Amino acid sequence: MIFKRDILGQIIWLKRLVIGLVGIITYTRFYKVNKVAINGIEILNKLPNQNVLFVSNHQTYFADVMVMYHIFCRLKNKFDQYKKSWTYLLSPRTESFFIAAEETMHKGGLIPKVLAYAGAITVKRSWRSEGKNVARELDTAGVDKIHLALKSGWVISFPQGTTSPYAPIRKGTAHLIKDNKPLVVPVVIDGFRRAFDKKGMKYKKKGTTLQIRFKEPLQLNYEEDNQTIIELVKQAIEQEDTMLEYKQMTKK
Repeated sequence: MIFKRDILGQIIWLKRLVIGLVGIITYTRFYKVNKVAINGIEILNKLPNQNVLFVSNHQTYFADVMVMYHIFCRLKNKFDQYKKSWTYLLSPRTESFFIAAEETMHKGGLIPKVLAYAGAITVKRSWRSEGKNVARELDTAGVDKIHLALKSGWVISFPQGTTSPYAPIRKGTAHLIKDNKPLVVPVVIDGFRRAFDKKGMKYKKKGTTLQIRFKEPLQLNYEEDNQTIIELVKQAIEQEDTMLEYKQMTKK
């Protein structure tokens, strides 16, 4: 059906078109100007098609997400990571979603608005708005959308909620995991902060290796208290190591 929609109400053929076009546009910056190095791709081959939550550290607003979309599309079309061709983008994986701050998606210009149709689940941050700390009620509508997306496919999340390299894991991550009981796959990324600006749109340093490392799913007891789950996620995405490296880098 031409107007068939995904679980969030997005028209699937249009979503496929957006992912494909954005993928083609960004292919050169990831695979030609820079180099994507993937570790743990075999882990993705063993994952179920639904209820998978990727938890990752965060270095740019959009480049991190788009590289993961590239990888998921390669996987769907059985492309070896070293095969130099963009044709896997002709048949993108549409049951992929990513969690993004509503403020970032609405105020970042045209590109974020286009990317929103690639599977963005926009949420209102309860702790920050307009660059200031706030305290407001949980965005239950955003949480409901995440629940639906997990039932349908894979969801990428950045549990720190910011690109700052040593920010704490947000408490909502523990609630999300306990409520949905997803398979939680840690992801550790590096190189994006060196290669791109904060938005991930402009080059800072070309010829950078963009590292993506997928780790084995966490062995979780979903009845654990929130703080225990938060600590497990923090360790899995190696934020203590990232903090040390960041401090060393800023001293140079």
